[in-house]
Amino acid sequence: MSDFTLKSASFDPKIKSYWLVFALCVSTLGIVTIPLIPVIVLIVWLVSSSILAAMSAELLERKLVVKRGIFFKEEKSIPLEKITDVGLSQGPLMRLFGLYRLSFETAGQSSQGALVSLLGVVDASEFREAILAQKDNLAGAQPTKAKSDEPQNQVELLRALTYSVKNIEQMLVTLMDEKK
Repeated sequence: MSDFTLKSASFDPKIKSYWLVFALCVSTLGIVTIPLIPVIVLIVWLVSSSILAAMSAELLERKLVVKRGIFFKEEKSIPLEKITDVGLSQGPLMRLFGLYRLSFETAGQSSQGALVSLLGVVDASEFREAILAQKDNLAGAQPTKAKSDEPQNQVELLRALTYSVKNIEQMLVTLMDEKK
């Protein structure tokens, strides 16, 4: 079976001018901040150890808990059954240092990009595989749950459905505002 193209996008040639202006702005900003490089290096050197110490990611039986931040502490708990994708990426500079970025996307996620992103996890591919294996284990164990768990599962399902409906309503409001 073959897919037919319904519509193709074309791109405005003005984007080349946009890229040029953007590159000039970034370059100008770079030139202006050159005298601040010693101060920036000192601040990053002093603060980076604290930032690293505040970062953690723990794979539990049913969820992934990610903590980070020194001034603004953040803790996210992601249920494994909601994870739709665990991305593993490495840019050129990250490749130079042997680092990887793990990014987690979930079902019902309303924003673009990853819900949570972790940079510099040791043995990132092994951690990724452990998460995916535990997710698969949970998926395989779901049908064998006892009947006593059904009311709790129904409450969780109702919460997930309510969350999805709210996201859909939000998107509809945004679309309606754009059309006005």
